[in-house]
Amino acid sequence: MNADIGLIGLAVMGENLVMNIESKGFSVCVYNRTAQKVTDFLSGRAAGKNITGATSLKDLVDNLKTPRKIMMLVKAGQPVDDYIEELIPLLSQGDIIIDGGNTHFPDTIRRTKYVESKGLLYIGTGVSGGEEGALKGPSIMPGGSNAAWQHVLPIFNAISAKVDGDVTCCRWVGNDGAGHFVKMVHNGIEYGDMQLICEAYFIMKQLPKMDSDEIHEVFKEWNEGVLSSYLIEITRDIMAYKDTDGSPIVEKILDTAGQKGTGKWTSVTSLDEGVPLTLISEAVYARCLSALKDERVRASKTLAGPEITSELNYDKKAFINDLQQALFASKIVSYAQGFALMRAASETYDWNLNHGDIAMLWRGGCIIRSTFLANIKEAFDNNPNLENLLLDPFFRDATAQAQEGWRKVCAAAIINGVAIPAFTGALTYYDGYRTARLPANLLQAQRDFFGAHTYERVDKPRGEMYHTNWTGHGGTTAATSYNV
Repeated sequence: MNADIGLIGLAVMGENLVMNIESKGFSVCVYNRTAQKVTDFLSGRAAGKNITGATSLKDLVDNLKTPRKIMMLVKAGQPVDDYIEELIPLLSQGDIIIDGGNTHFPDTIRRTKYVESKGLLYIGTGVSGGEEGALKGPSIMPGGSNAAWQHVLPIFNAISAKVDGDVTCCRWVGNDGAGHFVKMVHNGIEYGDMQLICEAYFIMKQLPKMDSDEIHEVFKEWNEGVLSSYLIEITRDIMAYKDTDGSPIVEKILDTAGQKGTGKWTSVTSLDEGVPLTLISEAVYARCLSALKDERVRASKTLAGPEITSELNYDKKAFINDLQQALFASKIVSYAQGFALMRAASETYDWNLNHGDIAMLWRGGCIIRSTFLANIKEAFDNNPNLENLLLDPFFRDATAQAQEGWRKVCAAAIINGVAIPAFTGALTYYDGYRTARLPANLLQAQRDFFGAHTYERVDKPRGEMYHTNWTGHGGTTAATSYNV
C-alpha cells in the first residue's frame, strides 16, 4: 500500500493524530525508533484500520505516495535535526518533511532554508489541543515552504478542529518559521491565561475565604458569559473533583509548576523585538517562583507581611463581580500584548501575518480557545493595521467598564499581601500604555549624565539628538549609538 502520509513518533500525540488522520479517510504509514511501539500500535488501537507500519525510515519512504509527506512528532531539538539528516538521502525532489512538535521558531527558519537547499520542501507546524485535540481535531498552524501547502492542505483541513459548523481551525500562516512562531505565542498567551485563572482562584480562597465548592460555582457561572473558554471550563471541573476521601484533590497538589520552555521563548522574543510582554513574562516568572517551594516555606516563617483579614470591607457578591471584570480586562491585556508581539515579528521576519486568521485558528481545538477570540477576529477585520487590541472600540469599552472592579481587586490583594503578579502587571501595563507622558525623560537624563547617550527634546523635531554637559567636565562629545 502507498500511504497518503507517513508519521514518525508514536507517543500519545502521534498515536492520536494518526487515528484522527485515518478516520478522515486517509491512509497512514507509521514508524517509531522503538519498533515494539509500532507492533503494539498496529495490534491494538490501529487494528483493522487503514494504517501500516514501517521497520525503517527507508521502508517508510518506500510506502508513501509522491510527493511524499512525512510528519515528525518527536522531541524538539537535536532529534528533529537527526531525522532530517536521515531522511534527506531517501527522499526525492519535491517531497515534504513536516515537524509537528513544539519547536523554537528560529530552528524552523534554519531548517526550512536547509531542506529547501536539498530540493525538498519543509513545514514547521504548531499543533495545539493536547491529546484530545490531536484525536478529535486540533488547531493547526503551518508555515514553511509555501509550495508544500497545496499538498498537505486536504489532510490538515480534514483533521483540524471546526467552528461555526465547518470553519476549519487551520490556515497557512507564512513562510519558514511563521507557524511555529504563532504556536509559541499561543503557548505564551496560554501561560498568561492560566496564571490569571490561578490568581483568581487564589484571591477567592484567600480573601472571601471561599471553599472549593463555592469557587467551582463561580467558574461555572463565568463559563456561561464573556469568560467562556476551555481553560475556565476545565478549572470549573477541577474545582469540583474530589479525592477518594471526599476532599478536593486540587488542594492536595504540590504548588510547584512545571514548564517546557515555550513561555520563556515568548518572553525572550519580546525582549528581542522591544515589545512589552509584561503579563506573559510575569506568568513565566510565577512558575519559576513556585519552583522555589522549600525556599518559600522558609521565607514564610521569617518575612513580615499583613495578616489577611477574615472579612472583606464590601459585599462578597460584589467582590466576585469585580473579580470577573478584573479577569476579563487582564485577559484583554494579555492578548493585546501577544498580538503586538506578532505584529512586530511579522515585520522583522517579513511574514505578513494575518491576525484575524490567527484568531480564527485559535477558536477551536487549542488550549486557549474561547468565544472571546471572535471579538479579536472582528477587531482585525475592521482594522487590519490595528496597533493594539486595546485601541479597538470593543476592547476599549470593555476595559473602561472593568476599571473600577479591576482596581478594587488589585488594591484588596495588595493591601492583604496576596501575590497576584499577572493581575497587577496587566493593570500597570494598561496604565502605562494610556499615559501620554511617562517618566522616561528623567531616565534619558540619567543615561546622558553618566554615559553621554543623548536625548530628544519635546520642543524639537523627533530624531534630533542632544547632549548636555551636566557636570561641566564632560565636554560636548556624545555616544554614537542611541537605542530605544
